[in-house]
Amino acid sequence: MSHELVLVLDFGGQYNQLIARRVREHKIYCEVKSYKTPIEEIRAMNPKGIIFTGGPNSVYLENSPRMSKEIFDLGVPVLGICYGVQFMAYALGGEIGTAVDSSLSEFGRTETEVDTTSLLFKDIDKTTVTWMSHNDYIKKLPEGFEVCGHTAKCPYAAIQNVEKKFYGVQFHPEVNHTERGFDMLGNFLYNVCGCRGDWTMESYAETAIRNIREKVGDGKALLALSGGVDSSVACKLLAKAIGSQLTCIFVDHGLMRKNEGDEVEAAFADSGVNFVRVNAGERFLGKLAGVTEPEAKRKIIGEEFIRVFEEEAKKIGKVDYLVQGTIYPDVIESGLGDAAVIKSHHNVGGLPDYVDFKEIIEPLRLLFKDEVRALGTTLGLDEKLVWRQPFPGPGLAIRIIGDITPEKVATLQDADAIFREEITNAGLDRSINQYFAVLTNMRSVGVMGDGRTYDYTLALRGVSTSDFMTADFSRIPYDVLEKVSVRIVNEVKNINRIVYDITSKPPATIEWE
Repeated sequence: MSHELVLVLDFGGQYNQLIARRVREHKIYCEVKSYKTPIEEIRAMNPKGIIFTGGPNSVYLENSPRMSKEIFDLGVPVLGICYGVQFMAYALGGEIGTAVDSSLSEFGRTETEVDTTSLLFKDIDKTTVTWMSHNDYIKKLPEGFEVCGHTAKCPYAAIQNVEKKFYGVQFHPEVNHTERGFDMLGNFLYNVCGCRGDWTMESYAETAIRNIREKVGDGKALLALSGGVDSSVACKLLAKAIGSQLTCIFVDHGLMRKNEGDEVEAAFADSGVNFVRVNAGERFLGKLAGVTEPEAKRKIIGEEFIRVFEEEAKKIGKVDYLVQGTIYPDVIESGLGDAAVIKSHHNVGGLPDYVDFKEIIEPLRLLFKDEVRALGTTLGLDEKLVWRQPFPGPGLAIRIIGDITPEKVATLQDADAIFREEITNAGLDRSINQYFAVLTNMRSVGVMGDGRTYDYTLALRGVSTSDFMTADFSRIPYDVLEKVSVRIVNEVKNINRIVYDITSKPPATIEWE
């Protein structure tokens, strides 16, 4: 079945995927496309609505991202956000000013007055708090537009052309800092675009299974199974789609959490799928010997993964497709459109140029982490696997700062296991979305048993997040942190100092590398 579609046209902002996520939370299917997408392609997709994202540029500069004015001739409702509304105003004959010579720039939470008669602000309080982040501003409205929201500094915080169904906001409704942003987006989707909300995980699963069957046909597929929630859900999805045509290969690269290799094997060995475990720890550690640069680690591990899969595929016969549990945040952080590359992921940016498969299938590529969990529940995946702690493909390689040795791996495995055990004992394992230990490359002086030590500093990380693209550090109780610290320095060799990471994302990432 076909679903109603809303397009998010990306003008280069780093967190534009949040807009897509909010749209999906309204049960409306959404795709993110570059602003460079040809008009004919957009027309053929027949969207119910179009959303222009923010971006870091000034629309009036020569090399700034702009698209053809034909986008406004499609008869499709448009919502412009931040740079998106500036582009709309500029393209349709308005004027954009710069805060270089003005006091109209705004950043952070801002009290905003809105016109509650506007469809965009239906059932919204007249005075509400929005999140602003702009230097440029709309100086003059295009013909046919009127103001429907303002702040003390910004006269055109929200604009509309009711006849053409064009709306724009200078603030960011997609972020939680805008108090009623979710409802504003809902108003645009339902009141302006006329959406019904027909997209659910059930419908996603149905469509994905059908598409996989059509693509694979009578071919064979090979799944990279890590045992994490993403690859586990992908395994369940592929098993329902093609059954015995699927082989799951679990590559134990020696960089798993403590005892995790055995746990993964126990979970899948008797699950009805073709399960192969490859113990390749020495191989990976050999490739990583002496490597300290994070991107180099990721790319080495990514390429080695593919090489191992190729070798295993030859053992089981001809394999046509490689399946990976890539999810949307992986794609975004690896660089989508004009957005900056934060870090490459082993299953996205770290792939080698040559891959010995017909095609790579990524059935979760457009899903966020919480959507993946919801899909897993829909498919009947075991709850323990659905709620398994996120774990990066490169494993502990990117949680060991500097060079990687077997001794460091063992140290981190032991320390991380204690941290995770005490978080569970405290009943915090569901409220903290991701928590783990990092072995830093910093050594410091300590004292144990009246003697001087010079050992490693271990960093603990815990974050709360709904989308894994923005995150706040978790407020773990001091008594829990104290217990973790005491146990680690007493039970784990070569660690004499524990620190807790209290940095949010942004400016940091969730992982350290």
